[in-house]
Amino acid sequence: MKAIGFHEFGGPDVLRVLELPEPQAGPGEVRIRVHAAAVNPTDVLLRTGGHAVRMPDRRPPFVPGMDAAGVIDQLGPGTGDRLGMGQHVIAMVLFTGPHGGAYAEHVVVPAASVVPAPESADFPAASTLLMNAMTARLALDALAVPAGATIAVTGAAGAVGGYAVQLAKADGLTVIADAAPHDIDRVRGFGADHVVPRGADIGDRIRALVPQGVPGLVDGSMQTTRTLPALADGGTLAELRGWSGPAERGIRVCPVMVTDGITDTERLDTLRRYAEDGALTLHVAAVLPAGEAAEAHRMLERGGLRGRVVLNFS
Repeated sequence: MKAIGFHEFGGPDVLRVLELPEPQAGPGEVRIRVHAAAVNPTDVLLRTGGHAVRMPDRRPPFVPGMDAAGVIDQLGPGTGDRLGMGQHVIAMVLFTGPHGGAYAEHVVVPAASVVPAPESADFPAASTLLMNAMTARLALDALAVPAGATIAVTGAAGAVGGYAVQLAKADGLTVIADAAPHDIDRVRGFGADHVVPRGADIGDRIRALVPQGVPGLVDGSMQTTRTLPALADGGTLAELRGWSGPAERGIRVCPVMVTDGITDTERLDTLRRYAEDGALTLHVAAVLPAGEAAEAHRMLERGGLRGRVVLNFS
C-alpha cells in the first residue's frame, strides 16, 4: 500500500510517498480503506522529533496521522456486530502503534477506536472531527465544573478551541472566549457568550467580566502562565501541550492527552452524534492529494488556518 511518512526527523520535505506492506486486521481490530486523513499539529510534532521520547522502540519509517475517514474493508475476529463491511467510518489512529498513523491507504485500528462517519459529511469533513473534538471533550471533563458555571477558552477560533466552546455550550456552560478582530464573528458563531480580544493581558480581560475569576479554563492557544490570572483560587486549567505548571493560589493544572480517549467508543460516538445534530461543526481549510503532504504541513506551520488541511487518499 501507499503511505506518507519519513525516515529522519526534519522539515516538511522529509515526507515521502512510501510503499509499505498492507496491514491485516487481528483480533478485535478493523481495517479501514482510508479516503481522507486530517493534518493536525501533533503530526508536525512527530515529524520534527517531538514524540521520539514516547516511541523509543519504534524504528523508521514513521507514518503520521491520528484522524482517518474511510470504509471498513476487513474485520478481525472478536469485533462484534457494531461495525460492518463497507461501512463509512471515522477513526482515531495511534501513530506510535505497530501499524503507524493515518497517512496511508489502509489503517488497522482497534474496533473500539472506530465509529460511524457523521451522516451527510463527506470523507474530508468527517476526518477532521475526532482528534480535535476528543481533545476538547477531555479538557472540559478535566475542568469538572457544574452546568451553569462560567468557563473560559483561549484559541477559540482554532479547531480544538472551537469545539471546546461548542461542547461547553452543549454542557450548559457560559463561555468567555478570546478572538482576534477578524475571528470575532466566527467565535460568536460557535456560541461564545462573551468574546474578549486576544493578547498578553487575557487574564485581566476575563477578570473584568468575572471579577472573582473563572473556575475553569481550556487553554487552546497554549498561553500557559498568561491565563492564570483569569482563574479563581482553586480553579482548574486544562493544558493541551503537556505543560503542568507550577501555578499558585491552589490552581490545578491538568495536561490533557487525547490518547486517553482513543478507545472510548461511547465518547467517540457521542461526538459523532453531535456532528450529525449540528452541535459540532466540521471545518475543512483545504483538501490536497496525499502526495502533497509536505505542502499540507507547510500550510499548517504558516498558521492562520481556519479548519484542517486534509490529505486525499481516495
